[in-house]
Amino acid sequence: MSNSIMIDDKALNPLMTTYNRFPITVIKGEGSYVWDEEGERYLDFTSGIATCNLGHVPHYVKDQIEEQLNTLWHCSNLYHIPSQEKLASLLVEQSCGDKVFFCNSGAEANEAAIKLARRYAQKVKNTDSFEVVTFRDSFHGRTLATLTATGQEKIQKGFLPLLEGFRYLPYNDIAALDELAGEKTCAVLLELVQGEGGVIPAQQEWIEKLSDICLEKGLLLMVDEIQTGLGRTGSLFAYQQYGMEPDVVTLAKGLGSGFPIGAVLAKENVAKAFEPGSHGTTFGGNPLSTTAGVATLTYIKENNIAEKAGELGEYLQEQLAKLAEKYSVIKEVRGKGLLSGLVIPNAVEVVHAARDKKLLVLIAGPNVLRILPPLTTTKQEIDDCISILGNILNEYHI
Repeated sequence: MSNSIMIDDKALNPLMTTYNRFPITVIKGEGSYVWDEEGERYLDFTSGIATCNLGHVPHYVKDQIEEQLNTLWHCSNLYHIPSQEKLASLLVEQSCGDKVFFCNSGAEANEAAIKLARRYAQKVKNTDSFEVVTFRDSFHGRTLATLTATGQEKIQKGFLPLLEGFRYLPYNDIAALDELAGEKTCAVLLELVQGEGGVIPAQQEWIEKLSDICLEKGLLLMVDEIQTGLGRTGSLFAYQQYGMEPDVVTLAKGLGSGFPIGAVLAKENVAKAFEPGSHGTTFGGNPLSTTAGVATLTYIKENNIAEKAGELGEYLQEQLAKLAEKYSVIKEVRGKGLLSGLVIPNAVEVVHAARDKKLLVLIAGPNVLRILPPLTTTKQEIDDCISILGNILNEYHI
């Protein structure tokens, strides 16, 4: 008999209805799999929405967390925290950033980046600039500032008036970049693969022109790596595949293997805009989350996880392409590394059908199936995923 308490009457459920939850209760995870309360095993190719990059409950991270649990949980940022400083050093060593600020989530990281951009423009450069340019179909979070930065009206609906100081351009549109630098523009914020927006990678030529304009006009180039960072696309950071160096990088999701943590990496000249009292957080960078971060990043680097993810990503893309050749209903295969998308009508139906066959996948908009296996997945598990998707397309004639 299950030990969990099930509330059948929705009217009695004390949770706010901010999620359309799938009809399963996950109680255990290991590697690429999760189990529900009935003992059914599912191949999890969602990875907690690109968060459990090392799979569920990775033992190396678990061991470090257990040791920290017996030592110290919280003390606030009024004091030095060794694991926080170690994680910051590791991130600086592996990136183009010089300084790091820790918070609790991707939304908080992007919120901090937006504040940093404005403060840099006004306090360091002594201008009155404040505008941040983002792109259509982007997703940057759900705080009031980050949902305003998000280029999707469905995310913004019901929260008007939006904050002043954001402007949107079409993604991957080279001609539109002529409008990038406005009179009050101080920064550009973008994803190098739009995850929620349909798993759309940035085009190299577009990125090169965008970077050149930012350099010429003195605009901060800020890259949102919440979903793409920590090896997901085949390199530790997606920007490394584009031959660029952002001024600011935001991270979260895969950084803590499931423990809530976000980070902002910035160049030295930009980071100095933050001074004591200008920004802060109570829980951000606490001993537990940064211990998870140190263990996660150490394991990724010592085991070449990003490189292996790139190789597995190529294999996944090849198998998806073969699936598309067989089933004309698949209109396109997109993605980078182990962040893949299938353009297919009624993707939601495929998600539900896959769950019935014990495979967990996601959508990225109504017509894109999003596939996010752990970076530690195997070719056999990828083959299992492809087999299930093929069976669905056969049976349901989707």
